[in-house]
Formats: sequence, C-alpha cells, structure tokens
Amino acid sequence: MSNAPLMPKATAVWLVDNTALTFDQVADFTKMHPLEVRAIADGDAAQGIKGMDPISNGQLTREEIERGERDQNYRLKLQESKVVLPSAAKKKGPRYTPVSRRHERPSAILWLVRNHPELKDAQIMRLVGTTKTTIASVRDRTHWNASTLTPMDPVTLGLCSQIELDFEVQRAAKEKPTTTVYGGATLLPASETTRKDELDDQPIEKHDDLNVDAVFAKLKTIGGKKADDEEQ
Repeated sequence: MSNAPLMPKATAVWLVDNTALTFDQVADFTKMHPLEVRAIADGDAAQGIKGMDPISNGQLTREEIERGERDQNYRLKLQESKVVLPSAAKKKGPRYTPVSRRHERPSAILWLVRNHPELKDAQIMRLVGTTKTTIASVRDRTHWNASTLTPMDPVTLGLCSQIELDFEVQRAAKEKPTTTVYGGATLLPASETTRKDELDDQPIEKHDDLNVDAVFAKLKTIGGKKADDEEQ
C-alpha cells in the first residue's frame, strides 16, 4: 500500500487495543516500524495518544479487519475516501524567471514600453516577472545598462507566452478611455429648424436721415456731364 491512513500512530493504538492483528500487519497498514508498534503494545510509546477508529472514518471496513485476523499474511487495504477534498488554490505571485533569462528582462521591458505604451506597470510585472523600480529605470533611461539595451520581444525570449501578452494588451485596450471621433455633419434637430428667428420679430428701421437734395444734385451733375460729351 502506498498511502498511509490519517493519524497513523493513533490508528495503530486503536488497532492494537481492539483487534487481533499482528504487529507486522498493523505496521504495514500504518507505515510504521514493527518495533514501534510493539512498543505501543507494551506501553512504552504513544502514551497519552487516544486511539482513532479507522472504521468510523471510512479507512477500513470490519470485513477487512476480520480477513486480516484470519490470515496473518494478509495485508490490510486502505479504503478510498468518499470525500473529495478540493485542491488548494495556487497563490498568485510574481512570475519566476530562470537565472539564465534574468539579464534579458530589461530588453523585454524596453520592447513592451515602446511597442505597447498602454500597458500598466503591474501588467509588465506579470508578463516579465520584474519590479516597478526596474520598469521605471528602463522607461527613464536611468538603468545602469541603458546605453546597450536593445528592445527584444518577451515572447521570443521565453519570458511569457503570446497568449499572455495578447491578453494583457487587450485588457489594457479595454481600460483605455476611447476618444470621440468626428462622424461627419448631421441634420439639425427640429427645434432648431422650426425656431422663429428673433430678427423676424424686430421692425425694419427706416433711415430718415437720407439727404434727398444731395442725391438729386449728384444726378444732375452726372446728367450734365453726359450731355456735354455728346455735343463734343
């Protein structure tokens, strides 16, 4: 048997006290040494440990124990648990980058900053597995190796996958506010087309300051000049 029961020492105490199984059978089932099981039976070990019934918790059946009691060469088999324990969720943390790839992270950061300026520092940290200080130094050209840095695709460097990069870029594009684009001229609303102009309600002003005598004098002058030209 590859798996040991829960609380093997307490299970061994119960089996020694309540069954006629041999020390070897109990040791094989609990994955303990036979001498340790003998010490439990003699009271030299596991003092103060309360025995745990493997039948009540579903690790053994009464029939399995009776079969072992009848045959000393029989080895007890642990029953499969009917309770499925959920797997522990992995905690999200910074991406692990192999030592051989760590010196290439600044080049990948430079590539991301130039080609995808919409990415936030937290997204670059997830993709490359770097720190905010390193990103700021690369962006501000204050990195100790800034003069020799060349932008390199993090996917090509093996720091992240293309799917992860596309996911972060799409997320950044969704979070970026959209700019209003001019869609061309549109029709005026009915309230504007049916509105009566305020100028229509105003009375037309009459210009009473028109000098009639000056107009007629000018006409006479023009007419006299035209007659003189015809005589000549």
